[in-house]
This record gives sequence, structure tokens and C-alpha cells, in this order.
Amino acid sequence: MSTTTTLLEQPVVRPSTSPSQRLRVTMAAVRVSLNWLGVRKTLTAEQKTQAADTFGAESNFLSAGKKLLDTTHPAFKAVTSIKGRIIALWKSMSLPYPEAGIRLIRQDQIDGFNSKMESLQQELATAVRDLDRHYHELKSVARDRLGSLYNSDDYPANLISLFKVSWDFPSVEPPNYLRELSPELYQQECERMTARFDEAVRLAEQAFIEELHDLVSHLTERLSGQADGKPKTFRDSVVNNLSEFFERFGQLNVRSNDELDQLVEHCQGIVRGVKPQSLRDDKGLRQHVVTELSQVENVLDSLLVDKPRRNIMRRPR
Repeated sequence: MSTTTTLLEQPVVRPSTSPSQRLRVTMAAVRVSLNWLGVRKTLTAEQKTQAADTFGAESNFLSAGKKLLDTTHPAFKAVTSIKGRIIALWKSMSLPYPEAGIRLIRQDQIDGFNSKMESLQQELATAVRDLDRHYHELKSVARDRLGSLYNSDDYPANLISLFKVSWDFPSVEPPNYLRELSPELYQQECERMTARFDEAVRLAEQAFIEELHDLVSHLTERLSGQADGKPKTFRDSVVNNLSEFFERFGQLNVRSNDELDQLVEHCQGIVRGVKPQSLRDDKGLRQHVVTELSQVENVLDSLLVDKPRRNIMRRPR
């Protein structure tokens, strides 16, 4: 699949425009769709009855299914890994939008996103072909493990066309033809779109606050905690993930919340130039970072509390 996007000129965004207007002018909607083989199947009514009899239960109070393929096989895990990378790329380059399956991407990053997705699409096709070469082996294992529950009709002839990714850039603006056909309806659609972009700003703020809170909280816990009387170990990624967040925040932030902007800048200053190994070797540096980040975490905790002005709430865990 190849999608070519040409950007002749970037729109001029005036400083006086609202955050939602800036989103609307500088971003585009991007949708990613994944078609994936289902590897679980519900048992038939007869099979459920047999299973229920084993436990002396009633079948209508029992939910039971079977796993068709071993998803821990290296070839299957390779395919699953690419799926995870596709989703991670999509989310890392975009902001949430209040419509299922759609996110907002910067217009000047569309070509880069498209190129990376095409590369992942090719990787997926290669991995699926490799998985298909192991398909007979996987079915043989399933036949042995499922016993009488095995049914050859559950399995397609091959896997080549059953793992696919596609993406597009749908319009989220009111169609122009409505302006002539029904000015009143067109105005209603404009108002609805304005409300959606206002909500997109809120969702972006919420996502940034929650992500920063989780990163700071995790790093603080690893730096301040002890295991068997010794400082806890931590991976370099615990620190590096913060740097990646700062980069993404700089690229996608729409400057809608001064308090959040200042907090991110302060947090960035705390860890600027700090290497993971330095935190392991220098107890004083480690304690300084913990103290400063703990204060940041306290502020983030307050931002995660329901506030009428912005309605930022913690996600249920």
C-alpha cells in the first residue's frame, strides 16, 4: 500500500488562535486498521455441556473456549511484535481524538509516518510468510493438545491474507457541499467539530499528564526504594523514557496548559545531562533527583484530580 501526501504550504497559525484552532489547522486525522487472525474460539454447546459435566456445573453458567494455535511459537511472536510496533508508532506520533480509531498527526509528519508504516507493512508481510511456513507444524501441535476439541474446519488453508495493516487520513471537517445544501446543518456540523477539537485538546492534556506522572513515579520509586537493604536496580530505559517523552511533548504539545508546560520544563531541567550510570554511582545525585522529582510527582497528583476548569481525571487502573 502506498499513500502519497503532498503539503504545498504549511498554514500560518496566529498566536491569538485557541489551542483547539491550532490543532484544527496544523493536524490531520490518521486512522490505522489491523486485520488479525483470531486464535481463540468458543466451544460448541455440546462441548460446553461435556465440560460442565466434568465439574458438575450447568452449561449455561459456564464460559469456555479453546486456543487454536500456540502464540508463544517464535514465528507467531515475531508477527505479534510487529503489531505492537505499529500501534506504538501510531500513538507516539499522534494525539488522541474523541472518535474511535482516529488520532491526530502533525501535517508535516505525514510523509515520515507513511514511510515508516510502509516499512512495517513489508516487515509484517515477511513475518507472516515465515509464520505460514510453520503453519502445518502449529496445527499438528494443536491437534495433539486439543484432542477431541480439534476441528480442522477451524483452520484456514493458509495465513498469508489474514494479517494485514492499513491506514488512511480521513477528513474530520464538515463536507463543503452541506454549505449550499443546508447552511443550518453545515453550521451545526461546524459547531460539532469545534466541540470535538476542544475535547481533543483536553484528551491531549490528560494523556501527557498521565504519561509524565507514570514515568516520574516509576523513576522515583526505582531510585528511592531498596531491596534487601541495597538500592533497587533499574534499567537505562527508566531514565531514557523520560527523554523520549520530552521530545514527543515538544513536537505534539499545542501549548494549551501553561502549568503543564512549566512542569515539563522543570522536570526536564532536573534530569538534563543525567546519565543512568551516574545515578547508580553517585548517591548524592541520586538523592537530589529523587527529592526534585518527588515534588514534581506531587504537583502531577494534583493535576490528576478532577478539576472543573479542565476536567482532567485519572484513568481507572
